[in-house]
Amino acid sequence: MADGLPKDPHLPKDSHLPESPHLAKSPHLAVIGAGPAGLAATVAAAAHGVRVTLIDAAEQAGGQFFRQPAAGLRAGRPQALHHDWRTWERLRESLAAHVEAGAVRHLTDHHVWFVERRPGERQSGRFTVHALLGPEEEDPATVDADAVLLATGGYEKVLPFPGWTLPGVVTAGGAQAMLKGALVVPGRTAVVAGTGPLLLPVAAGLAAAGVEVAAFVESAAPRVFLRRTRALAAQPGKIAEGAGYAARLLRHRVRTLARHTVVEAHGGDRLEAVTVAALDGDGRVRPGTGRRIPCDTLAVGHGMLPHTDLAGTLGCGLDGLTVHVDDEQRTDVPGVWAAGEATGIGGSGLALAEGHIAGRSAAARLGGGAPDPSEWAAAAKSRARLREFAAALDSVYTPAVHWTEQVLDDTMVCRCEEVTAGTIREAVAELGAGDLRTVKLLTRAGMGWCQGRVCAPGVAGLTGCELTPSTRPFARPVSLGVLAREHPQPLDRVRTHPVKHEHTQPVQREHTHPTDGGLS
Repeated sequence: MADGLPKDPHLPKDSHLPESPHLAKSPHLAVIGAGPAGLAATVAAAAHGVRVTLIDAAEQAGGQFFRQPAAGLRAGRPQALHHDWRTWERLRESLAAHVEAGAVRHLTDHHVWFVERRPGERQSGRFTVHALLGPEEEDPATVDADAVLLATGGYEKVLPFPGWTLPGVVTAGGAQAMLKGALVVPGRTAVVAGTGPLLLPVAAGLAAAGVEVAAFVESAAPRVFLRRTRALAAQPGKIAEGAGYAARLLRHRVRTLARHTVVEAHGGDRLEAVTVAALDGDGRVRPGTGRRIPCDTLAVGHGMLPHTDLAGTLGCGLDGLTVHVDDEQRTDVPGVWAAGEATGIGGSGLALAEGHIAGRSAAARLGGGAPDPSEWAAAAKSRARLREFAAALDSVYTPAVHWTEQVLDDTMVCRCEEVTAGTIREAVAELGAGDLRTVKLLTRAGMGWCQGRVCAPGVAGLTGCELTPSTRPFARPVSLGVLAREHPQPLDRVRTHPVKHEHTQPVQREHTHPTDGGLS
Protein backbone atom coordinates (compact mmCIF):
# COMPACT_ATOMS: atom_id res chain seq x y z
CA MET A 1 0.00 0.00 0.00
CA ALA A 2 1.24 3.52 -0.86
CA ASP A 3 -0.19 6.71 0.58
CA GLY A 4 -2.94 4.69 2.24
CA LEU A 5 -4.19 3.47 -1.11
CA PRO A 6 -5.21 -0.21 -1.18
CA LYS A 7 -2.96 -2.02 -3.60
CA ASP A 8 -5.29 -4.34 -5.50
CA PRO A 9 -7.31 -1.82 -7.54
CA HIS A 10 -4.11 -0.44 -9.06
CA LEU A 11 -2.60 -3.70 -10.29
CA PRO A 12 -3.94 -5.14 -13.56
CA LYS A 13 -3.72 -8.74 -12.33
CA ASP A 14 -6.15 -7.92 -9.50
CA SER A 15 -8.48 -5.66 -11.41
CA HIS A 16 -11.16 -8.24 -12.39
CA LEU A 17 -11.99 -6.32 -15.57
CA PRO A 18 -15.42 -7.01 -17.06
CA GLU A 19 -15.50 -8.48 -20.53
CA SER A 20 -15.94 -6.01 -23.37
CA PRO A 21 -19.36 -7.33 -24.55
CA HIS A 22 -20.86 -6.36 -21.20
CA LEU A 23 -19.33 -2.90 -21.07
CA ALA A 24 -21.98 -1.26 -23.22
CA LYS A 25 -24.59 -2.18 -20.60
CA SER A 26 -22.51 -0.94 -17.67
CA PRO A 27 -23.13 2.43 -15.99
CA HIS A 28 -21.02 5.25 -17.36
CA LEU A 29 -18.94 7.55 -15.13
CA ALA A 30 -17.21 10.69 -16.42
CA VAL A 31 -14.08 11.58 -14.44
CA ILE A 32 -12.81 15.11 -15.04
CA GLY A 33 -9.12 15.47 -14.30
CA ALA A 34 -6.30 12.92 -14.65
CA GLY A 35 -4.19 13.86 -11.65
CA PRO A 36 -3.72 11.56 -8.64
CA ALA A 37 -7.37 11.80 -7.52
CA GLY A 38 -8.81 11.28 -11.00
CA LEU A 39 -6.53 8.36 -11.77
CA ALA A 40 -7.26 6.62 -8.47
CA ALA A 41 -10.99 7.11 -8.98
CA THR A 42 -10.85 5.87 -12.57
CA VAL A 43 -9.06 2.60 -11.85
CA ALA A 44 -11.16 1.94 -8.72
CA ALA A 45 -14.45 2.44 -10.57
CA ALA A 46 -13.35 0.53 -13.67
CA ALA A 47 -12.19 -2.39 -11.52
CA HIS A 48 -15.73 -2.71 -10.22
CA GLY A 49 -17.65 -2.88 -13.46
CA VAL A 50 -18.21 0.77 -14.38
CA ARG A 51 -17.41 2.23 -17.78
CA VAL A 52 -15.26 5.32 -17.28
CA THR A 53 -14.41 8.21 -19.55
CA LEU A 54 -11.39 10.02 -18.15
CA ILE A 55 -11.27 13.59 -19.47
CA ASP A 56 -8.21 15.80 -19.07
CA ALA A 57 -6.79 18.98 -20.58
CA ALA A 58 -3.20 17.69 -20.66
CA GLU A 59 -1.62 15.51 -23.32
CA GLN A 60 -0.65 12.87 -20.76
CA ALA A 61 -2.14 11.63 -17.51
CA GLY A 62 -0.56 12.51 -14.19
CA GLY A 63 -1.59 16.06 -13.37
CA GLN A 64 0.96 18.43 -11.89
CA PHE A 65 2.30 15.97 -9.32
CA PHE A 66 3.00 13.20 -11.85
CA ARG A 67 3.68 15.51 -14.80
CA GLN A 68 5.70 13.66 -17.44
CA PRO A 69 8.19 14.94 -20.05
CA ALA A 70 6.93 14.93 -23.61
CA ALA A 71 7.79 11.67 -25.37
CA GLY A 72 9.83 13.56 -27.97
CA LEU A 73 12.28 14.67 -25.30
CA ARG A 74 13.31 11.04 -24.75
CA ALA A 75 13.99 11.47 -21.05
CA GLY A 76 15.83 8.42 -19.73
CA ARG A 77 15.29 8.98 -16.00
CA PRO A 78 12.09 10.99 -15.49
CA GLN A 79 11.81 9.43 -12.03
CA ALA A 80 14.70 11.66 -10.95
CA LEU A 81 12.26 14.58 -11.06
CA HIS A 82 9.57 12.87 -9.02
CA HIS A 83 8.69 11.68 -5.57
CA ASP A 84 6.79 8.40 -5.10
CA TRP A 85 7.49 7.17 -8.62
CA ARG A 86 6.31 3.63 -7.83
CA THR A 87 2.79 4.84 -7.14
CA TRP A 88 2.77 6.53 -10.55
CA GLU A 89 3.94 3.31 -12.23
CA ARG A 90 1.12 1.35 -10.60
CA LEU A 91 -1.48 3.92 -11.66
CA ARG A 92 -0.10 4.10 -15.21
CA GLU A 93 -0.02 0.33 -15.64
CA SER A 94 -3.51 -0.14 -14.27
CA LEU A 95 -4.92 2.67 -16.42
CA ALA A 96 -3.28 1.13 -19.49
CA ALA A 97 -4.83 -2.26 -18.70
CA HIS A 98 -8.30 -0.78 -18.33
CA VAL A 99 -7.93 1.23 -21.53
CA GLU A 100 -6.82 -1.86 -23.42
CA ALA A 101 -9.77 -3.84 -22.06
CA GLY A 102 -12.19 -1.13 -23.15
CA ALA A 103 -13.34 -0.31 -19.63
CA VAL A 104 -11.78 3.17 -19.73
CA ARG A 105 -11.66 5.74 -22.48
CA HIS A 106 -8.97 8.35 -21.89
CA LEU A 107 -9.59 11.66 -23.64
CA THR A 108 -6.62 14.04 -23.66
CA ASP A 109 -6.45 17.68 -24.76
CA HIS A 110 -10.09 18.09 -23.69
CA HIS A 111 -10.71 21.35 -21.85
CA VAL A 112 -14.00 21.01 -19.97
CA TRP A 113 -15.90 24.28 -19.81
CA PHE A 114 -19.38 23.19 -18.72
CA VAL A 115 -21.24 20.22 -17.21
CA GLU A 116 -25.02 20.09 -17.36
CA ARG A 117 -27.82 17.73 -16.50
CA ARG A 118 -29.60 16.41 -19.55
CA PRO A 119 -33.07 17.98 -20.01
CA GLY A 120 -35.90 16.08 -18.42
CA GLU A 121 -33.59 13.77 -16.48
CA ARG A 122 -32.84 15.74 -13.33
CA GLN A 123 -33.77 12.88 -11.03
CA SER A 124 -31.92 10.16 -12.90
CA GLY A 125 -28.63 12.00 -12.77
CA ARG A 126 -27.75 12.00 -16.46
CA PHE A 127 -25.07 14.53 -17.38
CA THR A 128 -23.47 16.02 -20.48
CA VAL A 129 -19.86 17.17 -20.26
CA HIS A 130 -18.91 19.90 -22.72
CA ALA A 131 -15.26 20.26 -23.71
CA LEU A 132 -13.09 22.10 -26.20
CA LEU A 133 -10.71 19.86 -28.08
CA GLY A 134 -7.06 20.51 -28.87
CA PRO A 135 -4.47 23.17 -28.02
CA GLU A 136 -6.47 25.89 -29.79
CA GLU A 137 -9.59 24.98 -27.80
CA GLU A 138 -11.84 25.52 -30.82
CA ASP A 139 -13.49 22.18 -31.60
CA PRO A 140 -16.37 21.33 -29.23
CA ALA A 141 -16.99 17.79 -28.03
CA THR A 142 -19.50 16.25 -25.63
CA VAL A 143 -19.55 13.22 -23.35
CA ASP A 144 -22.79 11.82 -21.89
CA ALA A 145 -22.56 9.98 -18.56
CA ASP A 146 -24.71 8.62 -15.77
CA ALA A 147 -22.57 10.33 -13.13
CA VAL A 148 -19.68 12.78 -12.85
CA LEU A 149 -16.63 12.74 -10.64
CA LEU A 150 -14.83 16.06 -10.28
CA ALA A 151 -11.07 15.74 -9.79
CA THR A 152 -10.26 19.23 -11.02
CA GLY A 153 -7.30 19.90 -8.72
CA GLY A 154 -6.08 23.29 -7.60
CA TYR A 155 -4.06 26.26 -8.73
CA GLU A 156 -1.47 28.50 -7.17
CA LYS A 157 -2.11 31.59 -5.14
CA VAL A 158 0.29 34.46 -5.71
CA LEU A 159 -0.01 37.77 -3.86
CA PRO A 160 1.07 40.95 -5.67
CA PHE A 161 4.17 42.96 -4.83
CA PRO A 162 6.09 45.67 -6.69
CA GLY A 163 7.72 44.15 -9.77
CA TRP A 164 5.77 40.89 -9.81
CA THR A 165 4.80 41.40 -13.47
CA LEU A 166 8.41 41.44 -14.70
CA PRO A 167 9.47 38.70 -17.14
CA GLY A 168 11.44 36.22 -15.09
CA VAL A 169 8.92 36.17 -12.24
CA VAL A 170 7.13 32.81 -12.41
CA THR A 171 4.97 30.80 -10.06
CA ALA A 172 6.71 28.07 -8.10
CA GLY A 173 4.48 25.49 -9.75
CA GLY A 174 5.20 27.00 -13.14
CA ALA A 175 8.93 26.53 -12.61
CA GLN A 176 8.33 22.95 -11.53
CA ALA A 177 6.10 22.26 -14.55
CA MET A 178 8.79 23.56 -16.91
CA LEU A 179 11.35 21.27 -15.32
CA LYS A 180 9.14 18.17 -15.19
CA GLY A 181 7.30 18.60 -18.47
CA ALA A 182 9.85 20.28 -20.74
CA LEU A 183 13.16 19.47 -19.00
CA VAL A 184 14.08 23.15 -19.04
CA VAL A 185 14.84 25.62 -16.30
CA PRO A 186 13.50 29.20 -16.17
CA GLY A 187 16.91 30.81 -15.65
CA ARG A 188 20.44 30.45 -14.37
CA THR A 189 20.12 32.11 -10.95
CA ALA A 190 16.87 31.80 -9.03
CA VAL A 191 15.28 32.91 -5.78
CA VAL A 192 12.45 30.66 -4.53
CA ALA A 193 10.15 32.60 -2.23
CA GLY A 194 6.73 32.82 -0.58
CA THR A 195 5.25 30.17 1.67
CA GLY A 196 3.95 26.62 1.45
CA PRO A 197 5.21 23.03 1.20
CA LEU A 198 5.54 23.30 -2.60
CA LEU A 199 8.54 25.63 -2.32
CA LEU A 200 10.91 22.99 -0.92
CA PRO A 201 10.66 20.49 -3.81
CA VAL A 202 10.78 23.34 -6.32
CA ALA A 203 13.99 24.76 -4.85
CA ALA A 204 15.54 21.30 -4.52
CA GLY A 205 14.56 20.39 -8.09
CA LEU A 206 16.00 23.57 -9.57
CA ALA A 207 19.23 23.14 -7.64
CA ALA A 208 19.57 19.52 -8.78
CA ALA A 209 19.03 20.64 -12.39
CA GLY A 210 21.99 22.98 -12.20
CA VAL A 211 20.30 26.26 -11.35
CA GLU A 212 22.09 28.42 -8.80
CA VAL A 213 19.43 28.93 -6.14
CA ALA A 214 20.59 32.18 -4.58
CA ALA A 215 18.10 32.03 -1.71
CA PHE A 216 15.19 30.05 -0.35
CA VAL A 217 12.85 32.59 1.25
CA GLU A 218 10.04 31.29 3.50
CA SER A 219 7.73 33.60 5.44
CA ALA A 220 6.81 30.94 8.02
CA ALA A 221 8.80 30.83 11.26
CA PRO A 222 10.42 27.50 12.28
CA ARG A 223 9.03 27.77 15.80
CA VAL A 224 5.46 27.66 14.46
CA PHE A 225 5.98 24.01 13.52
CA LEU A 226 6.48 23.15 17.19
CA ARG A 227 2.86 24.07 17.87
CA ARG A 228 1.67 21.35 15.48
CA THR A 229 3.97 18.57 16.65
CA ARG A 230 1.26 15.93 17.14
CA ALA A 231 -0.34 16.25 13.71
CA LEU A 232 3.00 16.51 11.95
CA ALA A 233 4.55 13.58 13.83
CA ALA A 234 1.62 11.39 12.74
CA GLN A 235 3.02 11.50 9.20
CA PRO A 236 6.70 10.48 9.56
CA GLY A 237 6.94 9.79 5.85
CA LYS A 238 6.00 13.38 5.04
CA ILE A 239 8.46 14.69 7.60
CA ALA A 240 11.21 12.53 6.10
CA GLU A 241 10.32 13.78 2.63
CA GLY A 242 10.63 17.41 3.74
CA ALA A 243 13.89 16.67 5.54
CA GLY A 244 15.22 15.13 2.34
CA TYR A 245 14.49 18.28 0.37
CA ALA A 246 16.12 20.39 3.07
CA ALA A 247 19.21 18.17 2.96
CA ARG A 248 19.47 18.69 -0.80
CA LEU A 249 19.39 22.44 -0.30
CA LEU A 250 22.22 22.12 2.22
CA ARG A 251 24.26 20.03 -0.22
CA HIS A 252 23.84 22.72 -2.87
CA ARG A 253 24.67 25.44 -0.32
CA VAL A 254 21.37 27.22 -0.78
CA ARG A 255 20.93 30.09 1.65
CA THR A 256 17.70 29.69 3.63
CA LEU A 257 15.96 32.79 4.96
CA ALA A 258 13.11 31.83 7.28
CA ARG A 259 10.60 34.43 8.43
CA HIS A 260 11.48 36.59 5.40
CA THR A 261 9.46 37.86 2.47
CA VAL A 262 10.00 39.39 -0.97
CA VAL A 263 9.52 43.16 -0.82
CA GLU A 264 10.19 44.05 -4.44
CA ALA A 265 11.42 42.63 -7.75
CA HIS A 266 13.76 44.86 -9.77
CA GLY A 267 14.56 45.07 -13.46
CA GLY A 268 13.98 46.78 -16.79
CA ASP A 269 13.09 44.44 -19.63
CA ARG A 270 13.29 41.47 -17.28
CA LEU A 271 14.08 40.53 -13.70
CA GLU A 272 17.53 41.50 -12.44
CA ALA A 273 17.26 41.24 -8.64
CA VAL A 274 14.86 40.97 -5.72
CA THR A 275 14.80 42.64 -2.33
CA VAL A 276 13.90 40.46 0.61
CA ALA A 277 13.42 41.52 4.23
CA ALA A 278 12.83 39.94 7.64
CA LEU A 279 9.40 39.86 9.27
CA ASP A 280 8.71 40.76 12.89
CA GLY A 281 6.41 38.89 15.26
CA ASP A 282 3.36 40.73 13.92
CA GLY A 283 4.08 39.85 10.29
CA ARG A 284 5.39 43.28 9.29
CA VAL A 285 8.64 43.97 7.49
CA ARG A 286 11.35 44.91 9.95
CA PRO A 287 12.94 48.24 8.97
CA GLY A 288 16.57 48.08 7.92
CA THR A 289 16.59 44.32 7.17
CA GLY A 290 16.19 44.53 3.39
CA ARG A 291 18.82 42.87 1.24
CA ARG A 292 19.09 42.87 -2.55
CA ILE A 293 19.78 39.51 -4.21
CA PRO A 294 20.80 39.42 -7.90
CA CYS A 295 18.88 36.81 -9.92
CA ASP A 296 17.20 36.31 -13.29
CA THR A 297 14.35 34.14 -11.96
CA LEU A 298 11.97 34.47 -9.04
CA ALA A 299 9.79 31.39 -8.40
CA VAL A 300 7.11 32.58 -6.00
CA GLY A 301 3.97 31.11 -4.46
CA HIS A 302 1.73 31.59 -1.43
CA GLY A 303 -0.15 28.32 -1.28
CA MET A 304 -2.88 26.73 -3.37
CA LEU A 305 -6.56 27.32 -4.09
CA PRO A 306 -9.07 24.63 -5.15
CA HIS A 307 -10.65 24.57 -8.61
CA THR A 308 -14.39 24.67 -7.91
CA ASP A 309 -15.76 26.27 -11.09
CA LEU A 310 -17.44 23.12 -12.43
CA ALA A 311 -18.79 22.26 -9.01
CA GLY A 312 -20.26 25.74 -8.78
CA THR A 313 -21.99 25.53 -12.14
CA LEU A 314 -23.54 22.20 -11.08
CA GLY A 315 -24.85 23.75 -7.88
CA CYS A 316 -22.63 21.78 -5.49
CA GLY A 317 -22.44 23.14 -1.97
CA LEU A 318 -19.16 24.68 -0.84
CA ASP A 319 -17.40 24.82 2.52
CA GLY A 320 -15.73 28.18 2.13
CA LEU A 321 -13.48 27.72 -0.90
CA THR A 322 -13.75 23.92 -1.12
CA VAL A 323 -16.39 21.52 -2.43
CA HIS A 324 -18.46 19.97 0.35
CA VAL A 325 -18.46 16.15 0.33
CA ASP A 326 -19.64 13.39 2.64
CA ASP A 327 -17.72 10.32 3.78
CA GLU A 328 -18.15 8.75 0.33
CA GLN A 329 -16.84 11.90 -1.40
CA ARG A 330 -20.35 12.63 -2.69
CA THR A 331 -21.40 16.23 -3.18
CA ASP A 332 -24.90 17.37 -2.31
CA VAL A 333 -25.87 17.13 -6.00
CA PRO A 334 -27.07 13.59 -6.80
CA GLY A 335 -24.75 11.82 -9.21
CA VAL A 336 -21.77 14.10 -8.58
CA TRP A 337 -18.66 13.07 -6.63
CA ALA A 338 -15.54 15.17 -5.94
CA ALA A 339 -12.05 14.22 -4.82
CA GLY A 340 -8.60 15.72 -4.50
CA GLU A 341 -7.63 19.37 -4.16
CA ALA A 342 -11.12 20.57 -5.10
CA THR A 343 -12.32 19.31 -1.70
CA GLY A 344 -9.35 20.75 0.18
CA ILE A 345 -5.65 21.27 -0.54
CA GLY A 346 -3.82 18.32 0.95
CA GLY A 347 -1.27 16.86 -1.47
CA SER A 348 -1.07 13.76 -3.61
CA GLY A 349 -1.47 11.21 -0.82
CA LEU A 350 -4.78 12.67 0.29
CA ALA A 351 -5.91 13.00 -3.33
CA LEU A 352 -5.17 9.31 -3.96
CA ALA A 353 -7.11 8.21 -0.89
CA GLU A 354 -10.10 10.41 -1.74
CA GLY A 355 -10.06 9.33 -5.37
CA HIS A 356 -10.07 5.66 -4.42
CA ILE A 357 -13.02 6.15 -2.06
CA ALA A 358 -14.92 8.22 -4.63
CA GLY A 359 -14.37 5.64 -7.38
CA ARG A 360 -15.51 2.74 -5.21
CA SER A 361 -18.54 4.68 -4.00
CA ALA A 362 -19.54 5.71 -7.52
CA ALA A 363 -19.23 2.13 -8.77
CA ALA A 364 -21.45 0.83 -5.98
CA ARG A 365 -24.07 3.56 -6.29
CA LEU A 366 -24.23 3.30 -10.07
CA GLY A 367 -24.62 -0.44 -9.71
CA GLY A 368 -27.80 0.11 -7.72
CA GLY A 369 -26.47 -0.85 -4.32
CA ALA A 370 -25.02 0.75 -1.21
CA PRO A 371 -21.24 0.59 -0.84
CA ASP A 372 -19.56 -1.24 2.00
CA PRO A 373 -17.24 1.24 3.78
CA SER A 374 -15.03 -1.65 4.89
CA GLU A 375 -13.90 -1.92 1.26
CA TRP A 376 -12.05 1.37 1.61
CA ALA A 377 -11.30 1.29 5.32
CA ALA A 378 -7.54 1.71 4.82
CA ALA A 379 -8.04 4.64 2.47
CA ALA A 380 -10.50 6.26 4.88
CA LYS A 381 -8.04 5.95 7.76
CA SER A 382 -5.31 7.46 5.61
CA ARG A 383 -7.69 10.22 4.53
CA ALA A 384 -8.42 11.21 8.12
CA ARG A 385 -4.74 11.37 9.06
CA LEU A 386 -3.76 13.27 5.94
CA ARG A 387 -6.57 15.79 6.37
CA GLU A 388 -5.34 16.49 9.89
CA PHE A 389 -1.80 16.83 8.56
CA ALA A 390 -2.96 19.19 5.80
CA ALA A 391 -4.83 21.34 8.31
CA ALA A 392 -1.68 21.59 10.43
CA LEU A 393 0.41 22.65 7.43
CA ASP A 394 -2.21 25.17 6.41
CA SER A 395 -1.99 26.81 9.82
CA VAL A 396 1.81 26.93 9.57
CA TYR A 397 2.28 28.14 6.02
CA THR A 398 0.48 31.47 6.00
CA PRO A 399 1.47 34.60 4.07
CA ALA A 400 2.78 37.57 6.02
CA VAL A 401 -0.22 39.11 7.78
CA HIS A 402 0.53 42.68 6.67
CA TRP A 403 1.69 41.93 3.12
CA THR A 404 -0.59 44.63 1.69
CA GLU A 405 1.53 47.33 3.33
CA GLN A 406 4.31 46.59 0.84
CA VAL A 407 2.04 46.91 -2.20
CA LEU A 408 2.51 50.39 -3.70
CA ASP A 409 -0.37 52.27 -5.32
CA ASP A 410 1.19 51.89 -8.78
CA THR A 411 1.59 48.11 -8.39
CA MET A 412 -0.43 46.26 -11.01
CA VAL A 413 -2.85 43.89 -9.27
CA CYS A 414 -5.19 42.79 -12.07
CA ARG A 415 -2.87 42.16 -14.98
CA CYS A 416 -5.62 41.37 -17.52
CA GLU A 417 -7.41 44.71 -17.06
CA GLU A 418 -4.36 46.68 -15.84
CA VAL A 419 -5.94 47.72 -12.56
CA THR A 420 -3.51 49.09 -9.97
CA ALA A 421 -3.56 48.81 -6.19
CA GLY A 422 -4.26 52.54 -6.00
CA THR A 423 -7.42 52.16 -8.09
CA ILE A 424 -8.66 49.37 -5.82
CA ARG A 425 -7.89 51.35 -2.68
CA GLU A 426 -9.75 54.33 -4.13
CA ALA A 427 -12.79 52.14 -4.82
CA VAL A 428 -12.76 51.05 -1.18
CA ALA A 429 -12.02 54.39 0.50
CA GLU A 430 -14.00 56.76 -1.72
CA LEU A 431 -16.68 54.63 -3.38
CA GLY A 432 -17.52 52.32 -0.48
CA ALA A 433 -16.57 49.00 -2.10
CA GLY A 434 -16.32 46.24 0.49
CA ASP A 435 -16.40 42.99 -1.46
CA LEU A 436 -14.89 41.43 -4.56
CA ARG A 437 -17.98 41.85 -6.72
CA THR A 438 -18.32 45.57 -6.00
CA VAL A 439 -14.63 46.19 -6.63
CA LYS A 440 -14.96 44.25 -9.89
CA LEU A 441 -17.91 46.38 -11.04
CA LEU A 442 -16.17 49.65 -10.14
CA THR A 443 -12.65 48.89 -11.38
CA ARG A 444 -12.92 45.90 -13.80
CA ALA A 445 -10.48 43.96 -11.59
CA GLY A 446 -11.22 40.30 -12.31
CA MET A 447 -13.07 40.86 -15.60
CA GLY A 448 -10.18 39.71 -17.80
CA TRP A 449 -9.17 36.44 -19.37
CA CYS A 450 -8.35 34.69 -16.08
CA GLN A 451 -11.68 35.82 -14.55
CA GLY A 452 -9.99 36.75 -11.29
CA ARG A 453 -8.20 33.47 -10.68
CA VAL A 454 -4.83 35.24 -10.44
CA CYS A 455 -5.81 38.61 -9.00
CA ALA A 456 -8.70 37.71 -6.65
CA PRO A 457 -6.49 36.97 -3.60
CA GLY A 458 -4.71 40.27 -4.07
CA VAL A 459 -7.92 42.22 -4.59
CA ALA A 460 -9.48 40.60 -1.51
CA GLY A 461 -6.46 41.48 0.60
CA LEU A 462 -6.42 45.11 -0.51
CA THR A 463 -10.19 45.37 -0.08
CA GLY A 464 -10.05 43.84 3.39
CA CYS A 465 -12.70 41.23 2.61
CA GLU A 466 -12.81 37.45 2.69
CA LEU A 467 -11.79 35.60 -0.46
CA THR A 468 -14.89 33.86 -1.79
CA PRO A 469 -15.39 31.63 -4.85
CA SER A 470 -16.81 33.36 -7.90
CA THR A 471 -19.97 32.09 -9.56
CA ARG A 472 -19.42 31.79 -13.29
CA PRO A 473 -21.67 30.29 -15.96
CA PHE A 474 -18.68 28.53 -17.54
CA ALA A 475 -15.48 27.10 -16.09
CA ARG A 476 -13.28 28.70 -18.74
CA PRO A 477 -13.62 31.29 -21.50
CA VAL A 478 -15.46 30.03 -24.57
CA SER A 479 -16.10 31.82 -27.84
CA LEU A 480 -19.53 32.78 -29.13
CA GLY A 481 -18.76 30.65 -32.17
CA VAL A 482 -18.54 27.53 -30.01
CA LEU A 483 -21.76 28.42 -28.20
CA ALA A 484 -23.51 28.95 -31.53
CA ARG A 485 -22.61 25.53 -32.92
CA GLU A 486 -25.54 23.13 -32.81
CA HIS A 487 -23.67 19.93 -33.65
CA PRO A 488 -20.59 19.41 -31.48
CA GLN A 489 -18.17 16.70 -32.44
CA PRO A 490 -19.55 13.28 -31.38
CA LEU A 491 -17.66 11.15 -28.90
CA ASP A 492 -16.67 8.50 -31.42
CA ARG A 493 -14.64 11.09 -33.36
CA VAL A 494 -12.66 12.62 -30.52
CA ARG A 495 -9.05 11.73 -29.96
CA THR A 496 -8.05 9.22 -27.32
CA HIS A 497 -4.65 8.76 -25.76
CA PRO A 498 -3.53 5.26 -24.69
CA VAL A 499 -0.95 5.19 -21.95
CA LYS A 500 2.50 4.76 -23.44
CA HIS A 501 5.47 2.89 -22.04
CA GLU A 502 8.32 3.91 -24.37
CA HIS A 503 11.81 3.79 -22.96
CA THR A 504 13.46 7.17 -23.17
CA GLN A 505 16.91 8.70 -23.06
CA PRO A 506 18.73 10.45 -20.20
CA VAL A 507 17.60 13.84 -18.95
CA GLN A 508 19.61 16.68 -20.44
CA ARG A 509 20.82 19.32 -18.02
CA GLU A 510 21.71 22.14 -20.40
CA HIS A 511 20.57 25.55 -19.18
CA THR A 512 17.82 26.85 -21.40
CA HIS A 513 15.86 30.06 -21.15
CA PRO A 514 12.23 29.83 -22.19
CA THR A 515 10.73 33.13 -23.20
CA ASP A 516 7.74 32.80 -20.94
CA GLY A 517 6.35 30.88 -18.02
CA GLY A 518 4.22 31.16 -14.95
CA LEU A 519 3.41 34.78 -14.32
CA SER A 520 5.41 36.44 -17.08
